[in-house]
Amino acid sequence: MMTMDYEAILNDIKPTEAEKKHIFSVSGSIMKFLQNACDDKDIDASINLVGSVAKNTALKGKSDIDIFIAFPLQTDKKILKEKGLELAHECCDEFGSTPQHHFASHPYVTTYIEGCEVDIVPCYAIESGDQLKSAVDRTILHTRYVKSNLSESQQDEVLLLKRFMAMTGTYGSEFKVGGFAGYLCELLVLKYGDFEKTLKAAINWKFGEEIDIEEYGTSGNFKDPLIVIDPTDMNRNVGAALRLDKMAEFIQSARNYIFSDNKKDYFYPLNKNLNKKDILEEFKTRNSDLIAFKFKIPDIPLDTLHPQLRKTCQALERKLNGEEFNVFKADYWSDETDYCVILLEMASSHLNNVKVNVGPKVFITQACENFVAKYGRENCYIQDDFLVHMQKREFVDAVDMIRYILTTEHIGLIKVGKNLKKSIINTYEFIDIDEVDIDFLDDFLNPGQYISR
Repeated sequence: MMTMDYEAILNDIKPTEAEKKHIFSVSGSIMKFLQNACDDKDIDASINLVGSVAKNTALKGKSDIDIFIAFPLQTDKKILKEKGLELAHECCDEFGSTPQHHFASHPYVTTYIEGCEVDIVPCYAIESGDQLKSAVDRTILHTRYVKSNLSESQQDEVLLLKRFMAMTGTYGSEFKVGGFAGYLCELLVLKYGDFEKTLKAAINWKFGEEIDIEEYGTSGNFKDPLIVIDPTDMNRNVGAALRLDKMAEFIQSARNYIFSDNKKDYFYPLNKNLNKKDILEEFKTRNSDLIAFKFKIPDIPLDTLHPQLRKTCQALERKLNGEEFNVFKADYWSDETDYCVILLEMASSHLNNVKVNVGPKVFITQACENFVAKYGRENCYIQDDFLVHMQKREFVDAVDMIRYILTTEHIGLIKVGKNLKKSIINTYEFIDIDEVDIDFLDDFLNPGQYISR
């Protein structure tokens, strides 16, 4: 049976009364200031508290304040940006904080006020999904929908689901994770009823699983692994950002949890006590060749950085495999401010110095004649029904090939994230793995440790 007492866990993961009081006091002050500023300047806009704080589904210590300044639909986009940023800056001045600019559909400001992270975001005051003018506009509708439909006891169920996902590595829709968004967690609890029922349902999910709470009937328009129709916008899949591997990890985490005797452990961080010497020793016992190199990263938003790092890492892996080197595993790590490391564990990084160049099938006369003309009749022979030719390899060592690729002349051989190209070429250097982050090395060696306890 799966039932267990969640009270002790909720005590650990729910914001304390003092934390809640502080959050609502700070958010109340900010909203009051912004509304007064709008009134003083004759700006027609409403101030809205949105996100998990407004919905009472924020985990302890994760109570970020999201405040949206909603302008009428007819407002010119340029005016919305200007007035929105102007109000955000005045708010920062008032509370003695520093604004940091970010960009979604349009610019918004992140700042820290009295220990709270605050996002101040201009948007359009839409009443339904079909009025959408920018991606952020839906957030007010999401907050409204969840507050109207999620019961008080279900707020706790959302916290359990978020925490379970966070501890198993599947929570967070930002690209670095590629997991479940907070709003998606809330909709799952609304669909299935509570935390346990969500897990029991998830173990039987199939690729293309459809959830359509409002029964709009638009699921067929999507081809994603998980399709959850947005109750506030029938033409949007809330699960669109969820990567297939993260959906799969959640399904297996749910199965492991159901059959586990240590259910409580799934709500707490792993007790790792890592020792670098032991980890390096474990790499040695695998008897793989390891190639690691680092390079400086440009100052770009994390949601731009991570997809580009992932793309670069995967492209390099594909290229090496395409040249018959055998990459057992490849991954990247970044400190997100200064540099990144790409680690390649090679099943084989040294090759013989000849390879077979496969030509056309012997039945295609003209193509065979062209092949023979290029490589010499005496050098060509048959392999199955293909005309082939033996040739000297350009690279017999994977490191030499990587060096060749990571140059201005040859970087085009792989698909590199566009903001990273210059940085990689100018700053990359091969390093020993004992210079690599210990947690990353441990995760690299033990990828399944989060989904089972």
